[in-house]
Amino acid sequence: MERDQTEELRALQDTLYFIGGKWRIPVINSLCNGNRRFREIERSIPGITTRMLSKELKDMELNKLLKRTVYPETPVLIEYEPTEYCRTFGNIIQEMISWGREHRRVIVEDR
Repeated sequence: MERDQTEELRALQDTLYFIGGKWRIPVINSLCNGNRRFREIERSIPGITTRMLSKELKDMELNKLLKRTVYPETPVLIEYEPTEYCRTFGNIIQEMISWGREHRRVIVEDR
């Protein structure tokens, strides 16, 4: 099977755009680990600001990666959950975690 390098490059660029930035993958990981409320997500990601988390969640909702549910209570309760589409990225994140662990091990052993 002949590979289409132009198409592959476009697909890689789309993926890098999706995961680009410092916070997207940690937010997805937090959501997939069961954190549903804004403050839970925020507490699970050291260093993220409230403003950045808000921006990431809005962008992810626009890109059909999470579902935002508002419960009409007092005070208003908002929960976020990853969509099935978002969960398809879970295996990639797990592979990235495994690769990162192995890479750290290789680097530390060489010192």
